[in-house]
Amino acid sequence: MDFELDADQSAVMEAVGRLLEQHAGAARAIELNEDGGYDVPLHAALAEAGYLDVAGPDGMGLLEGVLVTEAVAKAGGVVAAGACAIVAAATGLQDTSEPLALVDGPALMSPIRHLAAARRLIVVEPDSIRQIELRPDDVEPVASNFGYPMGRLRNPPETGGVNVEVEPQRVLDLWRLSLAAEAVGTMDGALAETVEYLKQRRQFGRTIGSFQAVQHRLAECAIQVEAARWLVREAGHHDAPSEAVATAAGFAIAAGEQVFSETHQLSGAIGFTREHDLHVWSMRLQSLRLELGGVRAHRQALAAARWGAAHA
Repeated sequence: MDFELDADQSAVMEAVGRLLEQHAGAARAIELNEDGGYDVPLHAALAEAGYLDVAGPDGMGLLEGVLVTEAVAKAGGVVAAGACAIVAAATGLQDTSEPLALVDGPALMSPIRHLAAARRLIVVEPDSIRQIELRPDDVEPVASNFGYPMGRLRNPPETGGVNVEVEPQRVLDLWRLSLAAEAVGTMDGALAETVEYLKQRRQFGRTIGSFQAVQHRLAECAIQVEAARWLVREAGHHDAPSEAVATAAGFAIAAGEQVFSETHQLSGAIGFTREHDLHVWSMRLQSLRLELGGVRAHRQALAAARWGAAHA
């Protein structure tokens, strides 16, 4: 895989960037999070322009779906970009013009990202994929600090949903890829916000960012983000094989924990307040690290893909 985007990829990312400048950003995310809202206009704009379908059969490919997901996450967009641009587009589970919520069987009755806005819930089991049609009274919105519109099923689904003829492992791999891509964009956003703050905040007559010890810690975070970025893009470039995806997800989610800790510590007390924009990205990292079993489950999936389930 080339480390430079080709002309078509560059054009797409420039266009996505312009769209996100108009519709996304920290202020928009904070506004929506006040009442757990979903950014319907942003989702519609991305879908209408075809950016949520780039990984589909008639699109450019899975790598481009990763690039779009990264960009939306870095911009703080409150949309299910990963679930739509990677999972739904590549499997046809759902029209990408609608929000999509994903959950694994053990977490079915837990708070679920984007469930409050979704019309369908995809339940991923080891041997089956179920699609549950949602009515408005099926879902209870859940207030959270995660920066996503969270929801919980009011009752266990009576019928269990409809089985979908899609390979469960394929959906799991794509879901892991989407989580990792979102983590990369979110870490990128958190780090950029922190760097800008440290360029402005002064102590002892100098900007905090000019101190070498601070620069070392920022450099460590940047290394983690870049390493995760290229693991994720490599996995997308090769059409999301299980081993590559599990490697990328395990690394990216673990890196997210380090970036969360460092960006808050380097920002000082203000980094723990709502008046500072860092929480738009950092709290999402806390949500992403819990999804699909977290780092431990990603690493178990890596062991299973490399050496077989007996070693996981």
